[in-house]
Amino acid sequence: MYYFVVLMGLMGFLPTADGPVRTHGISLLGAPALPADFAYFPWVNPNAPKGGEVALSAIGTFDSFNPFIVRGRPAAASVRIYDTLMVRNADEAETEYGHLASVIELAADRLGVSFELRPEARFHDGTPVTAEDVAWTFNTLRSKGRPNYRQYYADVTEAVVESPRRVTFRFRSTANRELPMILGELPVLPKHWWEGREFDHPLSDPPVGSGPYRIGKFELGRSITLERVPDWWARDLPTARGLDNFDRIRTEYFRDSTVAMEAFKAGQIDYRTENVAKEWANAYDFPAVQKGWVRKEEIRHRLPTGMQGWAMNTRRPLFADRRVRQAMAMAFDFEWANANLFYGAYTRTESYFSNSELAATGVPAGDELALLNRWRDKLPPELFTAPFKLPVTDGSGNNRDGLRRALALLREAGWEVKDRKLVDAQGKPFSFEILLDEPSFERVALPYRQWLLRLGIDANVRTVDSAQYQRRLDTYDFDMVMTVIPESESPGNEQTGNWTCGAVGLEGGDNLMGVCDPAIDALVPLVVNAPDHAQLLAATHALDRVLLAGWYVVPNWHLQSVRIAFWDRFGRPDKPVRPGVVFESWWIDPQKSAAIEADRRSGN
Repeated sequence: MYYFVVLMGLMGFLPTADGPVRTHGISLLGAPALPADFAYFPWVNPNAPKGGEVALSAIGTFDSFNPFIVRGRPAAASVRIYDTLMVRNADEAETEYGHLASVIELAADRLGVSFELRPEARFHDGTPVTAEDVAWTFNTLRSKGRPNYRQYYADVTEAVVESPRRVTFRFRSTANRELPMILGELPVLPKHWWEGREFDHPLSDPPVGSGPYRIGKFELGRSITLERVPDWWARDLPTARGLDNFDRIRTEYFRDSTVAMEAFKAGQIDYRTENVAKEWANAYDFPAVQKGWVRKEEIRHRLPTGMQGWAMNTRRPLFADRRVRQAMAMAFDFEWANANLFYGAYTRTESYFSNSELAATGVPAGDELALLNRWRDKLPPELFTAPFKLPVTDGSGNNRDGLRRALALLREAGWEVKDRKLVDAQGKPFSFEILLDEPSFERVALPYRQWLLRLGIDANVRTVDSAQYQRRLDTYDFDMVMTVIPESESPGNEQTGNWTCGAVGLEGGDNLMGVCDPAIDALVPLVVNAPDHAQLLAATHALDRVLLAGWYVVPNWHLQSVRIAFWDRFGRPDKPVRPGVVFESWWIDPQKSAAIEADRRSGN
């Protein structure tokens, strides 16, 4: 993420040698939109009523309440019990406002940031939230948390407790200007509660937090209920008003999405998002929809869509050759899948930064070309002469051109067809596993398998439970998986974990494909440390282009809207918001809820 400008009073300016800047918010794209005395986020209903219970669904299981470590399968809801130093405004790109921290102080030399905690901040057991808790959390996550914490915090030299309510983070250099916002997202854990417990082990005891909810009833692996904290210390803050309105949030776990859908139809689940086009088109014509009890809506969002695709593990010799990976993409017939599986709902993704100005287009020019020229002799020549373009078919399912191109690439890489099997020089067949954690993806994987069979490739499709799937991803024990790599308007430190050589061997890391390329290793710091918007665009376009040329994924598709279905017992704000939906701003409408229950009891 690139340069930040902060707001002090009604004026935006950078720290200078004249002194530090004290502010209530930070934005990476200019001055924060909301003044220091804002009362609530403009897109919420500040008078939203509190109360009621909402039931949600999750797929798989859980065995831990610690979402910060590699070991264990954490409950999806467990992170919601913690407050952070700052919180994002959902309707502003890359902007945070003080939450646990009332004041953020940016050092004059830009080599540090200090957070001054609100005196009223309390954990659920009544203990004050202190600077010591902040520093302990930071050091613990960096030393014992998931690998991404070490990557995110690599440019922080130390966390210094300067007083009971003031903590300062000092930076290695001024280059990584995303750090104040990264640190602002730090969830603060209670040091006193964790004393005597092994932080890097799965946790079966409900921990103490400071957020709007605490963990209530639960059955490990099956159900967890969050209970709203009625005397939550932050309930009247502008960053909290109108949010977290349900008294209880119950999450039920199901073995697969089909069972979860049946539970929704029966009224056991209140709200769901739908990611499967076939289900969206066909699965919502049941009695509750016909009677108006259940509503389905498709709401446009204004967010980058990143990359979804079949990810190939380049740690496997089979996928170490770029030509082989490109052949995998040539064999995939998106147009057929979109027409026959997705009802024409999707757009093909041709960038890791899709649906944003950060996506590379055309051929490289200007500053982007100057960056890429440094590695011209190590990059594919076509990267400089032609726009990246995926093959387009007629949708008939007869992808002869794509399969011919794929076979030519495979032959260049040393493979040949013998007895209708693709084999290498030693006669070993081309065979691999497509690993899934959702049966719904089988309907996409199985046609892909058939297309690969035409090349003599044997792709075995295997679906496993979510715990096994996550463990295999954490240890990179897979050939090909479906992956989603989200992006924002301000790509930053997460790029280090996604793409660099140093992240290839980290257990539980984010570099699933094992990307290790000197050009990418050089470009990532230019993205993270870009001093202005123009240089960010140049570096991101160059990174996007090199990633695409590496063919690390078979690009899939994206949707520029959010599909939701819900039992019509909710109220919600009437203002649109960038993500399309922020469910935390909804509330139970007692009249709607009572009307549905009366109709159901009467048999209407």
